[in-house]
Amino acid sequence: MFAAVGVALSLVAQPVHTNQWPSNPPPDKIIIDVATVNGSGCRPGTAAVAVSDDNTAFTVTYSEFLAQVGVGAKPTDARKNCQVSLKVHVPQGFTYAIASADYRGFAQLESGATALERANYYFQGMSPTAYVEHPFSGPLSDDWQKTDTTDVAALVYLPCGELRNFNINAELRAAVGTSDPKKTTSYITMDSLDGSITTTYHFHWKTCP
Repeated sequence: MFAAVGVALSLVAQPVHTNQWPSNPPPDKIIIDVATVNGSGCRPGTAAVAVSDDNTAFTVTYSEFLAQVGVGAKPTDARKNCQVSLKVHVPQGFTYAIASADYRGFAQLESGATALERANYYFQGMSPTAYVEHPFSGPLSDDWQKTDTTDVAALVYLPCGELRNFNINAELRAAVGTSDPKKTTSYITMDSLDGSITTTYHFHWKTCP
């Protein structure tokens, strides 16, 4: 399984495969440790990270990330957020940026209800990217996937030789809209009980001078 960077990047919601751009991953194994997990949508221990075998991407899998409204929901359940801080151990002589991010989940929205997924990310001590938002409207009962990509000219790399945590901010919102909250329940999730739903961040590597 696979499952974010810098100053306001120009992000567009279109899938772009990083192999379109020259990027040779380091041959040594990449190790990512979860430094901290905070937020109403992810208690400590509810976010896991894994690196792809070819060092081209890493995934974050959430297990309790869900926003809901309507029957059985509390007022605070309508908005959930999660910030994950990662320690990415980069092999000597290499640095990376994030070229694209694939967000996945499931939405159950009654007619008239709406939902929103949004995210940004940044290196410790650097400005965060602008939030990229993806709205959803009911009726909807299906898996969803959204991709944020960065133009190659706007990639922001970890400064060579520096150790900075990589921070991911994600948020889910659900709204009643014109649905009846006394009779229906609507929700959007980015969580997974079996590891089948993951958020994927695609590396773009370059060698340091």
